[in-house]
Amino acid sequence: MRQLPARPLLLVLLLAPLAALAHKPSDSYLSLERSAEGFTGRWDIALRDLDEVLSLDADGNGALTWREVRARQPDIAAHALGRLSLAADGAACASQPDGELRVVGHSDGTYAVLGFTVRCPAPPSELGLDYTLLFDRDPQHRGIVRVSSGEVGEPLILSATSRTARVSLAGLSPWRRFGEMVASGMHHIWEGVDHLLFLFALLLPSVLRRDENGKWAPVSRFGPALLDVIRVVSAFTLAHSLTLSAASLGLVALPSRLVESAIAASVIFAALNNVFPFVRGGRWVAAFALGLLHGFGFASVLADLGLPAGSLAATLLGFNLGVELGQLACVVAFLPLAFLLRGSLLYRRALLIGGSVAIALVACVWLAERALDLKLPLA
Repeated sequence: MRQLPARPLLLVLLLAPLAALAHKPSDSYLSLERSAEGFTGRWDIALRDLDEVLSLDADGNGALTWREVRARQPDIAAHALGRLSLAADGAACASQPDGELRVVGHSDGTYAVLGFTVRCPAPPSELGLDYTLLFDRDPQHRGIVRVSSGEVGEPLILSATSRTARVSLAGLSPWRRFGEMVASGMHHIWEGVDHLLFLFALLLPSVLRRDENGKWAPVSRFGPALLDVIRVVSAFTLAHSLTLSAASLGLVALPSRLVESAIAASVIFAALNNVFPFVRGGRWVAAFALGLLHGFGFASVLADLGLPAGSLAATLLGFNLGVELGQLACVVAFLPLAFLLRGSLLYRRALLIGGSVAIALVACVWLAERALDLKLPLA
């Protein structure tokens, strides 16, 4: 039996740290509504995150109960509000819990709902935010924020590298954040390891073709390789955009675990197709079919934020544009180098075959973790 090269083992070791980065990012949903004295707030935080930080499961039986959560309401409020600093026109505002803690279901699990009021020294015209929740434990955590006044609101996405924001409360409009949504779409591709590896698994064969014996051979001209890449990337983007829009508008809803598991399975399929060709031609068709899954990856965030129709349209447009630009940047960096290396054994054996096997193995770890809710040592 013909053995695969040993290089995949080295590539697996190099790719192993990526397993820890490919889970669904931890999100919280923060809504701030302008009021006469400052703001009224609602903060939805995943119970699994709060349990990890505050050890809410008092009896340690692995089953978190409402009684255990409610008993720790003061600790939950203190922990959350201690990691959110708000200011009005540069003057610090004071946040105070308001009402009983509640729980709600989001697409990826159960969340605690913390209501609070924010009192500022004077009626605010500009809001300043400094958000530090969970960044010390999960660098991928995102704060999905909606700042609103009446029926108009602006979405914000805060991260470990962009934890502060200033929002002028005069003329609130989602279009003012259009550039930030474009940047979020680009980061979605660059920081979403599973999406990125899926894209590279599709791009690796673009500078090669199957000969009459079924073996990979280099293409003779750059033009056909570029055309193949354009078809693959455009099909992926179109499919990604369709399901992202449909899910964000509430037309389709799928459980987060199912979506994330299917994304991991799609990475395995795309990678192994380079080694054992299930789909010999029309890779853009496979890219479209599998790209439909990937659109759900970010859709739950927009849906759970509850944006009004106008804000949602602007957010979707900016985000999808960012996804396309992020993918084009990957293509520009990848394709010329791949074309130069296409005739070498390094490319055909180590990068295409070895790299594809390594990607598939890492994606198998993701699939096991997501489908079975496990935490494997590799990750």
